[in-house]
Amino acid sequence: MQPSAPHFVLYSRSWCHLCEDMLAALRTCMARAGLPYTVDVVDVDADAALVARFDELVPVLFAGDQELCHYVLDEARLHDYLQAWPVSTAEAS
Repeated sequence: MQPSAPHFVLYSRSWCHLCEDMLAALRTCMARAGLPYTVDVVDVDADAALVARFDELVPVLFAGDQELCHYVLDEARLHDYLQAWPVSTAEAS
């Protein structure tokens, strides 16, 4: 069963202005696209394994198991993902 809306995970830090910027840019792009979506913001500093994996790359945006971008929102990559959705979501499950 496919989700009814794209789901994103933003690996972030509480004190990271780039993380806040990426979340705001994602919200703006999704509003412009007129699509429902969900996003979980995960604090990498709460999990040593996430710090080891993402530390200096934060913020990192994932859709399923696909990394879309890090540092700043890659609007072109987000657009490509949304154009392929829900097919890309089904492949990621």
